[in-house]
Amino acid sequence: MSLENIINDDIKKAMLDKDSQRLNALRAVKSAILLAKTEKGGNDGLTSDAEIQILQKLVKQRRDSYDIYVSQQRQDLAEEEKLQIDVISSYLPAQLSDEELMQAVKEVVAELGATGPADMGKVMGIASKRLSGKAEGKRISAAVKSLLSA
Repeated sequence: MSLENIINDDIKKAMLDKDSQRLNALRAVKSAILLAKTEKGGNDGLTSDAEIQILQKLVKQRRDSYDIYVSQQRQDLAEEEKLQIDVISSYLPAQLSDEELMQAVKEVVAELGATGPADMGKVMGIASKRLSGKAEGKRISAAVKSLLSA
């Protein structure tokens, strides 16, 4: 079952449960999926990787908004963003722990024979592809930097 179908079913459940906050988050996901499908030329479905990228983008946008609202002391809006982050994140694959991330990056470094900061681009390219959906780019970059600068 595709993510779009799962989201549609969950929208129906949220409507029946009268859960307006969850419904808003799910509608945002559905909107982003439909927008991506129309950008790519229409009828062909999105790959699971593309769906994950859409969800990650939505979570990142909400995290940025959350940070802004917290800095402006708007707790009411910050709480709404936090709830949407939780709802959208529930559809993402489980994120790697710091130890698992470091181990995966170590494997990539060993495969490529990378020795220093000059090899960061090569390592990031492979690591980002392998860990797509499992870790954020910032975390991957930090792990690569710490390994290559040591």
